[in-house]
Amino acid sequence: MNTKQPMSLTGRVILGMVTGILTGFFIQSFLADVSFVHEYLVNGLFEVGGQIFISSLQMLVVPLIFVSLVCGTSSLQDITTLGRMGGKTLGFYLVTTAVAITLALTMGTLFQPGAGADLTAAASFQSAEAPSLGQVIINMFPKNPIASMAQGNTLQIIVFAILFGIAISAAGEAGKRIANVFSDLNEVIMKLVALLMNIAPFGVFFLMAKLFSGLGLGAIWSLGGYFLVLTGTLLLHGFVTYGVLLKGLTGLNPVIFLRKMEDAIMFAFSTASSNATIPVTLETVKNRLGVKNRVASFTVPLGATVNMDGTAIMQGVATAFIAQAFNIDLTMGDYLAVILTATLASVGTAGVPGVGLIMLAMVLNQVGLPLEGIALIMGVDRLLDMIRTAVNITGDSAASVIVANSEGALDKERFNDPLAGEKEEEVHFVPAEENK
Repeated sequence: MNTKQPMSLTGRVILGMVTGILTGFFIQSFLADVSFVHEYLVNGLFEVGGQIFISSLQMLVVPLIFVSLVCGTSSLQDITTLGRMGGKTLGFYLVTTAVAITLALTMGTLFQPGAGADLTAAASFQSAEAPSLGQVIINMFPKNPIASMAQGNTLQIIVFAILFGIAISAAGEAGKRIANVFSDLNEVIMKLVALLMNIAPFGVFFLMAKLFSGLGLGAIWSLGGYFLVLTGTLLLHGFVTYGVLLKGLTGLNPVIFLRKMEDAIMFAFSTASSNATIPVTLETVKNRLGVKNRVASFTVPLGATVNMDGTAIMQGVATAFIAQAFNIDLTMGDYLAVILTATLASVGTAGVPGVGLIMLAMVLNQVGLPLEGIALIMGVDRLLDMIRTAVNITGDSAASVIVANSEGALDKERFNDPLAGEKEEEVHFVPAEENK
């Protein structure tokens, strides 16, 4: 009798990630000059497989946000609950972002990663202009919700879904019939997420193999101080700040929380996109952590758009690094300006790879630092972007648990159950005759 247990999804994703990284390093070290390998393997199989995986995740984002949020909003008995929940969520995101940037500036000043660096020969960096806060608020409201969905504009989708859900709740019997349809759609979409998660190890392998086959280790060595300080600060914020807040505000065990976040964290690390990871984050928050849909459907998509603690930490450490490298002393007023600017900038930072550099340019302009410094750190930004995306979605999930606990929408038994959610990750195809 075979009693061997199949490998868990987490184990398979880790295996895919590690195998991909080792494969990438092997190609870079021993097959760098073999054109066949790069043409048909790296830029062929790995590129195609990885991009299909990313596209599959992004395919689910818009329908998942819209359907899930409509379900959550339409189920609210009292519309004032939405305002209270929104205030708590935004407050948490802004406070943790301010803490993140303060921690980053402190670590950057303490460890001096830019001391002795020579940036005089750095290439120039042209930054796109960041939108003003007023324009960000205006852009939250869609002129055409269908166009917003086609363009993947998360904030506009959130606003329209909330209004649509409120209308369903106010529409009486007709609203109840529509709400039942959306409830069924939500179940189908979550099963689609589970289906995608089961093929994720292959997608993660392709992404890691492609990235590490072309990642120059020389750039990491030359920016070792910056890389280590930023990575250390990200991990400190991800483990300690969120852990302390979770324990202090809910009394729940942070270790259980982090253990259940493994899948979502690895997806975020692989994709380097908070938006692309929304389906997995939402599945984890609801099925693994026990947050009710009426809270999770609001906090997770909103967090993927406005909660950018990892990006804020990058901006803080990079600001300190560039100031030290150019021998420019920042005053306490400059540091306060960086904290305020980075916190507000996080509201307008979209959850896609690389956009943090645009916000960094805005922060540097605020305190009069040269943008040329950005060109140097770009060499390692892709790898660091993966780490800070993992921190971002961890913050989204922590906020979801804390807000749900305060709203009486958290299943603590499910949170504490180590096996909770594993059944939802399984997909079984039932023959048609069994459905009759």
